[in-house]
Amino acid sequence: MHVQRTPLVSTTLGTTRDLVSFHFGAGRAGQKIYIQASLHADETPAMLTAWRLKQRLIELDAAGRMRGEVVLVPVANPIGLSQHVLGQFIGRFEANSGQNFNRQFPMPAAKALVERVGSRWCRDDAAYNTRLLRAAVCEMLGETTPRNEFESLRLALLKHASDADVVLDLHCSLEATMHLYTSPASWPAIEPLARYLGANGVLLATDSGGQSFDEIHALLWNEVRALLPDDVPLGAPNIAATLEHRGQRDVDYEHADGDAEAIVSFLIARGVIEGEAPEMPALDRSATPLAGSEQLIAPVSGIVIYRAEVGAVLKAGDAVFDIVDPLTDAVTTIATKNDGVFYMRRATRFVYAGAPMGRVTGAKAFRTGVLIGA
Repeated sequence: MHVQRTPLVSTTLGTTRDLVSFHFGAGRAGQKIYIQASLHADETPAMLTAWRLKQRLIELDAAGRMRGEVVLVPVANPIGLSQHVLGQFIGRFEANSGQNFNRQFPMPAAKALVERVGSRWCRDDAAYNTRLLRAAVCEMLGETTPRNEFESLRLALLKHASDADVVLDLHCSLEATMHLYTSPASWPAIEPLARYLGANGVLLATDSGGQSFDEIHALLWNEVRALLPDDVPLGAPNIAATLEHRGQRDVDYEHADGDAEAIVSFLIARGVIEGEAPEMPALDRSATPLAGSEQLIAPVSGIVIYRAEVGAVLKAGDAVFDIVDPLTDAVTTIATKNDGVFYMRRATRFVYAGAPMGRVTGAKAFRTGVLIGA
């Protein structure tokens, strides 16, 4: 194992932070896997899972079982970890700019990448072109100069991930069941991981509209492919997914151990780690389009009483939550219009009118535009 510390740009006098990454099997031929945790710094279950995964990778590396390279960043957001305001942990948004740490990631422009490769594109070797494109991305990222700590964090994460075959971004929701987001192109390769994790919600979207860390890799591939001549082949885009390790309060050894072992099983199944992969469990729920998930909105303000637990399988018309107005005695019941899994909900128990309250998966796409929250 090799430990690398990447200094971030100092935003104010007297302050410095590093991004710490752990490299297993570095320099080995084979696949490169990039895994990071808690880009939203207050999503602690992901960080605990990454810590448990690090212990397992140390054991496997020492046993000589690494057949590829794994780069692990257990603390992907040292900036957000320091943001506490009046006792409240603010890890989702960067305090100076207000930007979401996992939105609008700045990848190099597809046109510039195509031009950089220029006449070197090969007309009969898709794998060769994939290597060319990844090298061009890394070159252009290396030529970028960040202006502040926030930009330098993003750049450091992109540099670690942009030449990886598989990118896994570990998160959690507010209160949630185990679920994940990926693209239709990545789903066949990610399905074994969903099985090992026991995910009972898999949401598919090529472009959810937020340019989140996992999506930008596949999106860039699509943009480059559209600019290349038809007779220039290009390999499949980087496989990428966001893993939602339940809710913010689900911080315990049992979940972390199980999730870390699921990721190890996935890496064994891919041949990155030597060994016999465990038999894959059945997929708990079929993948559904993110555009088919129903966003439940509070129509009024009041006290929230959830009538459905996270992970519940609901039918259209089932009650999901009530909102109680203690002044007028009115009780407003919100029901789902979907048949699906109630996969996440807000942690607060008092809401304002118009607040997003939770989501239920759905098999039929009906939403357009930006599909993910702020």
